[in-house]
Amino acid sequence: MFAKVHAVARQVNRIVVGKEQQIRQSLVCLLAGGHLLIEDVPGVGKTTLAHALAVSLGLKFNRVQFTSDLLPADVVGISIFDREKNGFAFHPGPIFTQVLLADEINRATPKTQSALLEAMEERQVSADGVTRELPEPFFVIATQNPTHQIGTFQLPESQLDRFLMCLSLGYPDAAAERALLMGEDRRTLLKSMQMAMQPAELMAAQEALKQVHASNSLIDYVQALCQASRQNGLFAEGMSPRAAIALLRAARAWAALEGRNHVIPEDVQAVLVPVVAHRLRPLKSAGGTALASRDLVLQLMKSVPV
Repeated sequence: MFAKVHAVARQVNRIVVGKEQQIRQSLVCLLAGGHLLIEDVPGVGKTTLAHALAVSLGLKFNRVQFTSDLLPADVVGISIFDREKNGFAFHPGPIFTQVLLADEINRATPKTQSALLEAMEERQVSADGVTRELPEPFFVIATQNPTHQIGTFQLPESQLDRFLMCLSLGYPDAAAERALLMGEDRRTLLKSMQMAMQPAELMAAQEALKQVHASNSLIDYVQALCQASRQNGLFAEGMSPRAAIALLRAARAWAALEGRNHVIPEDVQAVLVPVVAHRLRPLKSAGGTALASRDLVLQLMKSVPV
């Protein structure tokens, strides 16, 4: 079952060159049933990665370009009066899919960003007094540009907390960049990609994660990390219970891909930064912008004994 996930990783690695670690973390996120945020400068392959994951997993895929004039109805859908039926008919928006790529999500206004909150947490959309279920599985893969760039709106904490993981691709190394320069166009390669895993197989793998054992001692370690984030004076707010649950789910997925049926502390440490860093805001007294959240999370990890 999890061998198919490795097959997906191999296929995506041929499209997004030199980013094996980030691709593995992305698959861990989707395997754990979470949403993925990819933050980086334009042009490093964020959209390509999201598209390649959707195609490889055989999932229905919709892409929405988030801009400052995008409205919530453009994402969720809208009711239009039907003269023949003498009533309003709901026309579903692009959110009614299995993978929604919210491209450059932080270029939309907070009002439009909030249209995703219910969908990401409860897998449903409420419009005109009616609640409509979203397809299963449902993932949001969002990309965002650095907040110092022109025309961006910072994502609120409530939105960030709904993303299970946040990744940064970074610039490719020399060998990967040369492969991109000398190889075939990535858009052409995307069109030739084949499905490597059925949606039903993905959902079965997600269900199988429940059988990956987490001992009481492992739970103690996760709780110790949570308590340390709330009490060590590095962050304005500590990890929420949702963050703790996300950390354990991601650790289970990492353990499964490592071929184990139990979680060890190294699994928690492997996913700690991508799961936690985007949720925690540094205190100015702890370094503010001088120390990135990722660095402080690594500092947090070193301070908590296994």
